[in-house]
Amino acid sequence: MFPRWLLTIIVLCGSLISAQHATPALQKSNVTADKLSREEMEQFLLKARVVGQRPAGKGITNTKRLVMTDGTYTHDAHIQDIDIYKAEYKTKEGIEKNFRDSYKYNIAAYRLDKLMDLNIVPVCVPREIDGKPSAVDWWVDNVQFDEEGRRDKQIEPPDPNAWTRQLNVIRDFDQLIWNEDRNQGNLLIDKSWRLWAIDHSRSFRDNPTLRDPKVLRRTSSKFLSSMKVLNQQTLEATLMPYITKENIQGLLARRDILVKFFEDEINAKGSDAVLVDMPRRTPNVTIP
Repeated sequence: MFPRWLLTIIVLCGSLISAQHATPALQKSNVTADKLSREEMEQFLLKARVVGQRPAGKGITNTKRLVMTDGTYTHDAHIQDIDIYKAEYKTKEGIEKNFRDSYKYNIAAYRLDKLMDLNIVPVCVPREIDGKPSAVDWWVDNVQFDEEGRRDKQIEPPDPNAWTRQLNVIRDFDQLIWNEDRNQGNLLIDKSWRLWAIDHSRSFRDNPTLRDPKVLRRTSSKFLSSMKVLNQQTLEATLMPYITKENIQGLLARRDILVKFFEDEINAKGSDAVLVDMPRRTPNVTIP
């Protein structure tokens, strides 16, 4: 039997060793996205130190939620490092050839969002975390629930028209990038009822056709005009090496289909019936 004083020393030493190897306590963020520009957020995510981490929660790709600080600001980040290729992959819709699930597409989605000035995808940068190339996303601030949670709680948006406008732009963006994994869990709703689209790791296929044209309804004039100016050279300079030239050619082919669809709709129905950022036309009335 060890004397009691020796047992006490052993226990204390064990506690000290455990504390030295424990994950640092998660700190509360002291900055939000509305305080910084996108460029400032990018630099923060590229350079800040990791001071804590835990599993991100939802999702099937074992993503992480990190706490980062640069000495002035502290904020959370979402980390994804998945990069899988399969010649054939069984999905609920059948067999997909040349299947890819990659963190790289999150980076490309943000860069395309920034190029088009849409502001629906959180800031995302490439960075090596724990020895693995990763996509590091700004953790969306002040989230009240995701779309799945909103529907489960049967909470209606305070401004249905603004809500519908946001949904239409995200639908259009998903068709442009061929996002095959949009679901209610990766549509985040912050406390101002702004909608954020996250997780684009199964996007940017080579397909020259739209994935599901039946979902198209309306679009914004900004989305339409920003699509029109996209070209191979600009997209290669902005999105490579995170997607390939073939991915870009597929994107441009889908762009052409989307532009034609919405221009035909405008010609048939009028701009105010198609463009979400224009007031709808009201019928003419007369006074009896």
